[in-house]
Amino acid sequence: MPLRTYRVGSPRKRGEGLRIGTVRFPPRGVHKEDYARLDFFDVWFPVVAPSRALMTWVKKHDIAGDAAANRAFHQRYARELETNPAVRQSIHLLAALAQKTSIAVGCFCEDENNCHRSTLKKVIEKASKDLPKR
Repeated sequence: MPLRTYRVGSPRKRGEGLRIGTVRFPPRGVHKEDYARLDFFDVWFPVVAPSRALMTWVKKHDIAGDAAANRAFHQRYARELETNPAVRQSIHLLAALAQKTSIAVGCFCEDENNCHRSTLKKVIEKASKDLPKR
C-alpha cells in the first residue's frame, strides 16, 4: 500500500502522491490556493486530526519527554479514530484510496514519534487489511 507520512511544508518526495493535511487548523496566513504550491497539502482533511480536547490534554503533558504520556497520547488518539463513526468512515476512505494511489498524511510536527500522523498511518494500514480485495 503506497501510504506515507510527511511534515507539512517539507519538500515533496518522488512518488509521495496526494498530500493530505490531517491537521485541525490550516496554516495561518496562507491562502487556500497556495497550500499545494507551498508544499503544505493538496487537500485539507481535519476530520482525522486529533480532537481539540486531546490537543488540550497534550499541552498539559510532556509527550516528547515522558514515554508514558506519549503512549497515552497515541492510545487516546487511536481510540478517537476508532470510536467516532464519521471518523471511522473517513479512515476507510483513506485506506481504500491508498490501495489505488499513493497518498501521504501530514502534520506540522517535527518529530513523527510525538505526532499523531504515525498512529494515523497505522490505523489506516489496519483498516486497509479489513477492506475487500478487488
